[in-house]
Amino acid sequence: MKAILCSSFTGPADLRVGEITEPKPAGDEILIDVHTASVSFMDQLLVSGLYQMRPPLPFVPGTEASGIVVTVGEKVTKFGPGDRVACSSWTGGYAERMIAKESKSVRLPDGVAFEAAATVLHNYGTAYYALVERARAQPGETVFITGAAGGVGLAAVDLGRHLGLRVLAGVGSDDKAALAHGYGAGEVLNYRSEDLRVRIKSITGGDGIDVGFDNVGGAIFEQMARLMNWGGRLMPIGFTSGEIPQVPMNLPLLKNYSIIGVFAGAWAEKFPLEAARANDTLMQLLAEGHIRPHIDRVLPLEEVAEAMRAVANRTVQGRIVLKIR
Repeated sequence: MKAILCSSFTGPADLRVGEITEPKPAGDEILIDVHTASVSFMDQLLVSGLYQMRPPLPFVPGTEASGIVVTVGEKVTKFGPGDRVACSSWTGGYAERMIAKESKSVRLPDGVAFEAAATVLHNYGTAYYALVERARAQPGETVFITGAAGGVGLAAVDLGRHLGLRVLAGVGSDDKAALAHGYGAGEVLNYRSEDLRVRIKSITGGDGIDVGFDNVGGAIFEQMARLMNWGGRLMPIGFTSGEIPQVPMNLPLLKNYSIIGVFAGAWAEKFPLEAARANDTLMQLLAEGHIRPHIDRVLPLEEVAEAMRAVANRTVQGRIVLKIR
């Protein structure tokens, strides 16, 4: 079967289309005929050797996909051949067929398209785990989301609106402001051209932010650490700037706020039942129109390198989807 192969951790340019043997599902896995797969910043990091873990080489990239179940392992009880599903996995999505854990797969409600379904579990799953499970965000609280026009950031804006939060969206260029506004941000801040301290203090009447949702890291996170409200929750989600921030620990002490790590993938591995329930909730929200994944563009599988370069260069709003069938 056709698949994209990563044979070295040298980035998107060295990805190649190849032929591999169809994978066989283990007892707790399902085999999926892949229709679409999405491209995330995590995918780009994985093929560049910059993620927290490195799969054995060669491997098929692709952490999120959707399609139709072909066959299931002997321990699988939730799915059967013919079911429409979405799934998340560390690898395997950029191929005609892939295997996924039963616990990391979710049935698609009627009317949910494969393209949208392939963008939910990572983006909205991370946002849901951060805002609902980790921050325990409450209606009316102020959340500041950086990287707010990217995949995870825009999902957090959208979900934050649904949860009744006061959403402040941080973007790196003015051309992304309209998208963030359209997804529910009450205010949009350009952290490359504005003074965050002055603007956030003005917006919040001097109180600061209750929930910090940071995708960027580096200097942005360090500024957010000085802008938290009493009892706030500051969450590192990722470091797309490439810089891991350093925070003076007197800051959370003085404001009694918490710094809360968010690694949704590890949580899903450790607590599969809870993660599966969250996935079911998100797909129902999608089916009912409460969340609205934004697809920047749909490309053929062979253009995966172009898609990853666009993600790395931050020219993507929402998610790029690869069409496989």
